[in-house]
Amino acid sequence: MEEPKVHVGILFEPQIEFVLLNPYRIHNQEFRGKQLVTYDEGKILWNGRLYDELLFEPRHPATDSFELLDVTIGINFHWERKEDQRFLGALKIIVENNKLTAINVIHVEDYLTSVISSEMSATASLELLKAHAVISRSWLLAQIQKNKELAKTQTEYSAITRTEDELIRWYDREDHIRFDVCADDHCQRYQGITRASTDIVEQAIAATRGQVLTYEDKICDARFSKSCGGVFEEFQYCWEDVKHPYLAKQRDSKSQTQIPDLTVEKEAEHWIRTSPESFCNTNDKKILSQVLNDYDQETTDFYRWKVTYTQEELSSLILKRSGIDYGQIVDLIPIARGTSGRLWKLKIVGTQKTLIIGKELEIRRTLSPSHLYSSAFVVDKENLSPEGIPGTFTLTGAGWGHGVGLCQIGAAVMGEQGYAYDSILLHYYIDATIEHLYN
Repeated sequence: MEEPKVHVGILFEPQIEFVLLNPYRIHNQEFRGKQLVTYDEGKILWNGRLYDELLFEPRHPATDSFELLDVTIGINFHWERKEDQRFLGALKIIVENNKLTAINVIHVEDYLTSVISSEMSATASLELLKAHAVISRSWLLAQIQKNKELAKTQTEYSAITRTEDELIRWYDREDHIRFDVCADDHCQRYQGITRASTDIVEQAIAATRGQVLTYEDKICDARFSKSCGGVFEEFQYCWEDVKHPYLAKQRDSKSQTQIPDLTVEKEAEHWIRTSPESFCNTNDKKILSQVLNDYDQETTDFYRWKVTYTQEELSSLILKRSGIDYGQIVDLIPIARGTSGRLWKLKIVGTQKTLIIGKELEIRRTLSPSHLYSSAFVVDKENLSPEGIPGTFTLTGAGWGHGVGLCQIGAAVMGEQGYAYDSILLHYYIDATIEHLYN
């Protein structure tokens, strides 16, 4: 098998500005310098002419680059901001959803060099970077393969179930039809060559070139998040109801292997209100700086955290985020938890409406201006009115992200403790195998 190419969706706007920093070929001509494309009634307007699609190809793919202006990073997260970003490879412009989409077409290994530098600090330990290279490659190729299978079978992908009493929704990269993955946290952070890579990142990519995780001869859907909170979550509680044996519950520890049943409310509450030993239970700034870029380090409490809302704040927030008017919020009731204690069903009780929502990301989005760190939380209600309506709600929570697969902070600690990358991988992906897909 030859090294594949990946199509990465970067920017989605009615008008896109970019700079070709070297000569790029299109329609048997070469162009360089600043360019402007505009959406115009279902077409792309460029240099006074209309097009269905544009593909700018570099003369020297390994070194030629282009720059996209005003790219939004951290979409809907608390660190959302715009920046100019630089990319190797080709630039494709398409029409999508009454806007233009800018797509970077690039070889997988070049893509991974950026992902590792974007997802984590390029100063991380070699073993951690090697582990992340393997899972990022695995996840990407598994998603591309899954998309091809869906297209081949013309399977309709549904990520929402709705009844009068429940709204269960999950978010996955099947939202993307015209390209393989996006460049934001929805898929994997990819910021081209904007974030300078280092020799150690390139060494990690080269050392693991073509390596993927497999289970029963199929590439693993190698998910990862910042902090599992001490126990791994299982896939089916976050996305579609499919159980992957390699994404099973397990303590994020080698010395403590007993796993409380965190699907039981009493066990989950005790777990979340305490701070059990685990790899990702660390405040070591040297280790955290390996995993967290500058804007991630704006967050300091994530293994265990607290958020407090007044009644007015919470009711208006839920209305704004969900579009549903519950009235005043009377209660937030846990209905179903996964193996890490993360809620995948939560009942919101209001004076005007009661509804069960899920899965974990829908809960996190509904209860925060951006995203709660995780859905593993318990609720304390205080300052009750004579009618029994709380004046304040305090959410005490565990972990950062969905908690499925590799825990980045836990893996960083393992790397510092001398674990090799294969040991790190097989801790988080149970009974998986590391294989070479291409040289």
